[in-house]
Amino acid sequence: MSDPLRTLRPWESPEVTSWGRLPMNALDRRAGALSLDGDWRFQLLPSPDAPVHADWSSQPVPGAWTVQDTDDLPQYTNFAMPWAEFPPASPADNPTGVYEREVDVPAEWAGRRIVLQVGAAGSVLLVHVDGRPVGVSKDSHLAAEFDLSAVVRPGGRAVLRLTVVKWSDASHLEDQDQWWHAGVTRPVLLYATDPLRLADVTVRTGSDGTLRVDCQVRDAAGALPAGWYVTGELDGLLLTQDAEFERFKEEDGRVSDFLGEARLRTVVTGVRPWTAETPVLHPLTVRLHRADGSVADTSHHRVGFREVEIRGRDLLVNGERVYIRGVNRHDFHPLTGRTVSYEDMRADLVTLKRFGFNAIRTAHYPNDPSLLDLADELGFYVVDEADIEAHDHAHEIADDPRYLGAFVDRVSRMVLRDKNHPCVIVWSLGNESDHGANHDAAAGWVRRHDPTRPLQYEGAAKLDWAGATIASDIACPMYAPLEDCVAHALSGRQTKPLIQCEYSHAMGNSNGTLAEHWAAIESTPGLQGGFIWEFWDHGILQRVSDGRPAGRGGAGLYGHGVTAPGHRWAYGGDFGEAVHDGAFVADGVVFPDRTPKPVMFEHREIAAPVRLTFSEGELRVSNHQHFRGLDWLAAEWRLSLADGGTRVAPAELPAVAAGGSAVVPMPFPLPAEGGEAWLTLRVTTAGEEAWAPRGTEVCLPQVRLRAAVPTTPAGLPGPPVEVDEDGLLVHPLLTAAPVLSLWRTPTDNDELGGMAARWRAWGLDAPRREVLDVRRRNAGVTVVSAYATLAGAVRHEQVFTRVEGGIRIEETAELPEGLTDVPRVGSVFETVPGLDLLEWYGQGPWESYPDRSAGAPVDHHALAVDDLFTPYLRPQESGGRHGVRRFTLSAPDATGLAVTLDEPRQVSVTRYRAEDLAAAAHHDELVARPGCVVRLDAAHRGLGTASCGPDTSPRHLVRPGTHRWSWTLRPL
Repeated sequence: MSDPLRTLRPWESPEVTSWGRLPMNALDRRAGALSLDGDWRFQLLPSPDAPVHADWSSQPVPGAWTVQDTDDLPQYTNFAMPWAEFPPASPADNPTGVYEREVDVPAEWAGRRIVLQVGAAGSVLLVHVDGRPVGVSKDSHLAAEFDLSAVVRPGGRAVLRLTVVKWSDASHLEDQDQWWHAGVTRPVLLYATDPLRLADVTVRTGSDGTLRVDCQVRDAAGALPAGWYVTGELDGLLLTQDAEFERFKEEDGRVSDFLGEARLRTVVTGVRPWTAETPVLHPLTVRLHRADGSVADTSHHRVGFREVEIRGRDLLVNGERVYIRGVNRHDFHPLTGRTVSYEDMRADLVTLKRFGFNAIRTAHYPNDPSLLDLADELGFYVVDEADIEAHDHAHEIADDPRYLGAFVDRVSRMVLRDKNHPCVIVWSLGNESDHGANHDAAAGWVRRHDPTRPLQYEGAAKLDWAGATIASDIACPMYAPLEDCVAHALSGRQTKPLIQCEYSHAMGNSNGTLAEHWAAIESTPGLQGGFIWEFWDHGILQRVSDGRPAGRGGAGLYGHGVTAPGHRWAYGGDFGEAVHDGAFVADGVVFPDRTPKPVMFEHREIAAPVRLTFSEGELRVSNHQHFRGLDWLAAEWRLSLADGGTRVAPAELPAVAAGGSAVVPMPFPLPAEGGEAWLTLRVTTAGEEAWAPRGTEVCLPQVRLRAAVPTTPAGLPGPPVEVDEDGLLVHPLLTAAPVLSLWRTPTDNDELGGMAARWRAWGLDAPRREVLDVRRRNAGVTVVSAYATLAGAVRHEQVFTRVEGGIRIEETAELPEGLTDVPRVGSVFETVPGLDLLEWYGQGPWESYPDRSAGAPVDHHALAVDDLFTPYLRPQESGGRHGVRRFTLSAPDATGLAVTLDEPRQVSVTRYRAEDLAAAAHHDELVARPGCVVRLDAAHRGLGTASCGPDTSPRHLVRPGTHRWSWTLRPL
């Protein structure tokens, strides 16, 4: 006898979005449910047409079989589908996982309605019980529910089978920039309800305390029994059914005998509104009663009183224009793929909160429902995005009527699931799927069902940010040049908020000009923020020995962005796949183990709730929040002097409201001597926050009180500085003399933006050096060299002069006009082994670069040399410190060398030469050198985000012409 689900062949029929699947709702049935998570029998078939055999293995649920030691390994593509078939076709080789287990149905569920919930499975799910077909579901990122009442017996045992087909017509709608996985990736549970039940609950609130709760009621028998009613309770306040609403429904004649509706309505006085800064939640319990007053069903919710609206070109929360300091987030874990625990999700959001983020775009599908619970609790604005991305075939699918039902289904089910979460302030129709009738149909459904939130879709607004469209209330471009955004806001044509859905690409050493973006946003009405791409580096922990994912219980995660020995972070191509997009999946603000990248400190300072300004002797503290005062914060002052002196004192933050400022007294008298002086306010949490314990650092705003006074070390008579026959400095602490450097190991931005290819074509990676002249004088030596490039020779002059205690090196590099844009101009040298500690005065302690340095305060810093390096997944230029005035490199016995620079410069100290980094695809391939490779740059090119987005700004390019710098080298 044929299986009707296989006869239906849903994996090749876009018109079939479900069969037997229950409608989506906003009810949380997790309490009291029977968890079916754990080990299931499992077999992986080559296609959905292959017969199930007797050879079973075991796999944990939830989980993706692609990271569970099967032969079907992960594959990463950005937008190209991993197979050549056009929509709606899928490949004949189609891995199909069959999961099976026995389920003991509780005897006490007799007479109740029994429902199976599969949290997520992709891309097609087929459900059988005891061999009987139950239903089909598509959409890899939303739960599917099935009524099992007719196929299971309370007190009995049933065999539950979940068949998951990896590829289908639906895969063309899930062509997102992430790893391709397959399996049952979210929890599975079984629950029971009374036959008379709540079918759905819709909660709507206002910041003034207004509350409306709309309830839908159904009965398993079909016709509703007479006399049922609904009550509610909010913080002890009893809510009763709205009689006026019931009379309206009766007079209107639309009350059905199988679907009942009831409304609870009240105004809560003295309510504290919900915002991302003040995420106040109120417990709401809704009860469905039988005619005799007994409770048939209960639903629990957490209510946040808030409203969202667009007024003119501003997005308002509770009437206030808010900045969207957002990040895009996938459900991801380096060991389990798309399966993420509650604890992991909480850790994600805690990390984001501590670094100043207040918004999340669920890229590019509805995230695990627990994430929204946590966003409600911890305080995040959420753009909830439907599971629609047809990137490779966007134009064809957007208007394809065969996919119309899938578009509306995916958008509507997301809205039905998530509509009661106060954190959700915007609905998104998906990502990078062109714009067609299917989008407009889905938009129309949302506008009718939920008029309380705006709608956005980048594809509908990308050609005309001011144009009217049913599909987007927000101009939400991706990677728009900053100057274009500012020009639009100043043009007089702007009609809607401009909030970029993606605006700074965090691939490798990146996110240059982030501070420039926010300076423009905060000073230009009409610009309101955006979402960085993205939160995670999607590196999968991989065993180097056999190339497979390490899996849970493998090597573990070391922290600091590195892996255990014998393992590495895998990216596209590392699992032997022929079609892939390489390291483009490693584009997050945290490493795969959730270690923050240096850009996180940049963002934290840009988003700081407290700012400092100092002008004409006046010190001012400002509150840059939207709703909250400063009473939740504590602080201390730190005065840092160039001569090494520091002073610390408690700070009393002024009582200023959000958006306000106050002049505060100077905490210290400024010493008459001491040169450069900086004042830092270290701001911490004053008490326990949901996302941080007391004393957690929040920001480090800083102002300069006094500038440096330039000094020039005096030359001394005596023997000349020693150079060899090639004009290279001879020094007992150096194993390689300082030479001109015009090259950096290309960053991902350099490679994908095309700059690295141009630099290689010029020969900057290995220019041939020719000594033109060596002139010896009493106190020193002048060496003139030429470095050959295909764009012309670079003339380089070094003047070595003996000074008190050391050598002064004055350098000049003349770049020809053909070198229109180079990565750096500076010096590089190598030290003897054993110098393992770097101490410096300048910006730090974390990595910083010319266009990403706002988050690195000037102070006295110290780090082990091995900790200076930043292990971006693909080795590249990293570990630099901007604005360094002087530094020492020392051994444990305090011997070593000291360098003083003529002005603040870009400095890096690593164990690797540029060619070492360029030759390695992963960090397990790197071999550290015993000494230090030191680079001192007169000019260093900005990082930009050109791997996907704008390059650095023109002022951070290194241009042709004459570059001068000088530095002094002394032994300690």
